[in-house]
Amino acid sequence: MLYDWFQHIVFKNNWVLPFLFILPVLAFLHFRTAAKRKSTFTVSTAEAFSVTTGRNTFFHLPFWLRLLSIGLLILALARPQVHNQLSQTKGEGIDIVLCMDVSGSMLSPDFYPYRLEVAKEMATQFIEARPIDQIGLVIFSGESYTQYPLTTDHQSLLQQVQGVKSGMLEDGTLIGEGLATSVQRLAGSKSKSKVVILLTDGKEEAPDTRLIDPYTALEIAKAKGVRVYSIGMAGNAPVTVHEKGRVTKSTPLLDEALLQRIAGQTGGRYFRAKDKESLQLVYQQIDRLEKSEIEIVRKEKIEERFVYFLLAALFLLALELFLRYTYLRTFP
Repeated sequence: MLYDWFQHIVFKNNWVLPFLFILPVLAFLHFRTAAKRKSTFTVSTAEAFSVTTGRNTFFHLPFWLRLLSIGLLILALARPQVHNQLSQTKGEGIDIVLCMDVSGSMLSPDFYPYRLEVAKEMATQFIEARPIDQIGLVIFSGESYTQYPLTTDHQSLLQQVQGVKSGMLEDGTLIGEGLATSVQRLAGSKSKSKVVILLTDGKEEAPDTRLIDPYTALEIAKAKGVRVYSIGMAGNAPVTVHEKGRVTKSTPLLDEALLQRIAGQTGGRYFRAKDKESLQLVYQQIDRLEKSEIEIVRKEKIEERFVYFLLAALFLLALELFLRYTYLRTFP
């Protein structure tokens, strides 16, 4: 604890510290001249003086206490301080919804260890890089679901991102419903910039229960002023599809024309990610394109600590005087 306290100490008057070298000089002079400063008298035997007592054991203690007090006074004159850096991040953020495909094909291992895990890792890095933005999470496959609403509580959001798994929803790929749900989450936003990052590895699969098709969702996004960045996540190798307990392989199915249309008509951009490195680059490009107005205010708080050294020096000096004129008192 004391070590940690001293770790953060800095001295404003560093030029005073070399005076600490006086201490060993004083100690040398004290012991070299000790014999000359002692009174002498003649006795018939020195046997009594060979007995060890508390007084002769601690004979030099007052000197050491005075030496320590001088050292502490020198340190006090050096102005020990603790500098605390205080920083506050503020500014105008952007409201962003991450719309993530969690269908069975997202378990394909063409992105090691598999697509969904890499998508979660890159989303985590993106969230951590944007401290003041409100960010939400929507997942979709055969249906869509708001996993976490818009929030600045990024720690809780990151826990939700890490908890995303394929199979949480009915399997399928309903891009339109995922996009529509994401836009709905931004409906009440007062931010000047509203963004959806839509990530999928497939194309629209429309069951009879579909409520909103991709083109209707696109029109809703345009009407709400939501910009969409779409990401097609698929390598060139055959993908492994997990569906209702069965594992099958098929060629990559990615409707790039649809994703390009959604991005282009909303003022965003389409990106193709073929591996982990390219997906990381995609998120970095989006991060650069959607810049928040961030202001970092830094303040420095200085705490003076010389008083602790001064009080310790005065205490040791008082103790030295007390011992010198009471218990360890000597003849002149």
